[in-house]
Amino acid sequence: MSYSLNNKKTLRGDLTIPPDKSLSHRAVMFNSIAQGEARISNFLMGEDCLSTISVLRKLGVNIVVDGNNVFTYGKGIESLTPPQEILDVGNSGTTIRLMSGILAGRDFKCVLDGDSSIRKRPMNRIIKPLNMMGANISAKNNNENAPIEFNGGNLLDLEYDLPVASAQLKSSLILAGIRSKNGIKIKEKDTSRDHTERLLSNMGADINVDGLNITVKPSLIESRDIIVPGDISSAAFWMVAGSIHNDSEIMIRNVGINETRAGIISVLNRMGASLEFSNKMDYSGEPACDILVKSSNLKGTNISGKEIPLLIDEIPIIALAAVFAEGETLITDAEELRFKESDRISLTVNWMKDAGAKVEEFQDGMKITGTNYLGGGTFSSHGDHRLAMTLGIASLISQESITINDHEASNVSYPGFWENLNNLG
Repeated sequence: MSYSLNNKKTLRGDLTIPPDKSLSHRAVMFNSIAQGEARISNFLMGEDCLSTISVLRKLGVNIVVDGNNVFTYGKGIESLTPPQEILDVGNSGTTIRLMSGILAGRDFKCVLDGDSSIRKRPMNRIIKPLNMMGANISAKNNNENAPIEFNGGNLLDLEYDLPVASAQLKSSLILAGIRSKNGIKIKEKDTSRDHTERLLSNMGADINVDGLNITVKPSLIESRDIIVPGDISSAAFWMVAGSIHNDSEIMIRNVGINETRAGIISVLNRMGASLEFSNKMDYSGEPACDILVKSSNLKGTNISGKEIPLLIDEIPIIALAAVFAEGETLITDAEELRFKESDRISLTVNWMKDAGAKVEEFQDGMKITGTNYLGGGTFSSHGDHRLAMTLGIASLISQESITINDHEASNVSYPGFWENLNNLG
């Protein structure tokens, strides 16, 4: 289905963004294997998180959804039961990778699978260390691609250096580690988002973080009521929209600003964005605040190294910001983008070139030369929610109309995105 949009002379609005996707996944997963009842308030009812609920229900967990609230009735870490069908994760990489850690070494057989995009994403980075712990897991193409089969095993111990800075890999191993016989020690390549460590520690798990070193010991966890803040990855689209439009003022409410997710704020500040922070609050151990963004004169910047894991999901929208920044923006060390819901490096570069931007592709990133110009055209999201929304923001400042094929991909993480976009102005 196609959706066409034209630019807007002004951007004015007060937005409440969707709940954090990463935290919604983790809150329902962890409470499902904890002991006791819990209420998760402000849960993201996007397609990815609903896939997580569906998988957990097939594993015997009693989960009740009431509006934006989710109630879990956990019976402990070993309480999952054999499913009667394949566990379908849809398009959710978080679901398939974190559930792999939860299912590793269970005393029953099961299969995790997903859509065509999931079947292309690399899974051996998860399977290899879990099998090293003693799990019996196999997958297609030398353990690289879903479907993933789980055939029992006994989780013992593990000392492992993570080959990539990935919160999904780290979280999968932590979830296996709390069920292992002797615990695990892992070392991160660079700091990645730490929602798993924060939440599981709050639930009673024995997790120690010392810089990039994480030690996990066998643990039982107790349920916790959780309020989910707004998703900074969703807020990023409006932060960029307000920064690059020449007549804008947008208030974004209740944005989670966990420092391991706030790379977008650091980059936009460095580029000269006008961001004002107010009404700081705490959501179940996660910091949040309101963010006011206004029209700005941006300058190009370099983004690389340890900063990349802190904003990996925001790079497509940062690339759009760079088109309207003075000078060059160089993004490197971001090859992980090629293994997301799509190859976000190639697809971002290709649509921007077709729209008249000056951009060059590298294996691990791209270089954008600011021209303050973007034409129009017809582009596809290729089923990637972040590309769909980036194209939506582009339409606000493009010289000609932009038509987006498969714009509904945004529902994975941001139901209501197009309504919010249309209401600005």
